[in-house]
Amino acid sequence: MTEDIKNKLLMCAEIYHCAGFIESDPVQFPHRYTLKQDIEISGLLTAIMSFGNRKQIRKKAEELHGLMGDSPYRYVLSCRWKDDFPAGAKNSFYRMLSYDDFYGYFQRLYTAYSCFDSLEEALNVYTGIPMEKLCAFLEVSAKSPQKKLNMFLRWMIRRDSEVDFGIWDSFDQKDLIVPLDTHVCRVAHYLNLTDSETFSLKNARQITVALAEVFPDDPCLGDFALFGLGVNGEI
Repeated sequence: MTEDIKNKLLMCAEIYHCAGFIESDPVQFPHRYTLKQDIEISGLLTAIMSFGNRKQIRKKAEELHGLMGDSPYRYVLSCRWKDDFPAGAKNSFYRMLSYDDFYGYFQRLYTAYSCFDSLEEALNVYTGIPMEKLCAFLEVSAKSPQKKLNMFLRWMIRRDSEVDFGIWDSFDQKDLIVPLDTHVCRVAHYLNLTDSETFSLKNARQITVALAEVFPDDPCLGDFALFGLGVNGEI
């Protein structure tokens, strides 16, 4: 990596890694809460919905949070979600995510909070890096890039951030993998951080390793630089 590219990434991370990032990003929803469990639940479900048009994401996330009310944690424990998201209901809640899908998410969260104080504690019964633990909990493949889940993990684990929460102390931000979306992939390829524009876990890892050259203790800080450059059309 050239010094010019390193300097550009450092400069852009400083520009885009700020509180102003929150207002147009799905991370705004968990920022409504202060209780750890509320942040975890809001963050996970919002991240899972974070694909497609950003306006539509915010609209449906608003609807979901309207149902969960002042405390997603109390909502989960109350089991009201069984009425709002009936088991077996295959009609769409958001794009290809059905009401039954959300029933499944809430069921997993209910089980986790019935046994543990936090989702962080629940994930620590699994082995591997943070992404592998979360994939095991949700029973999804840990061999795909899992952009939405890696974004959620960034929110929970990255410390000293105006955007991310850093409330999971038992996880290391060095173990995070960059959330691989269209902007990040394209800009990373343009800057020669990767030799491919494919949406694969291998490519996400390659980009993360490249960012670690610039941000050795916090490679996902570079996510803000790549995303900002892409979404604002600078590259």
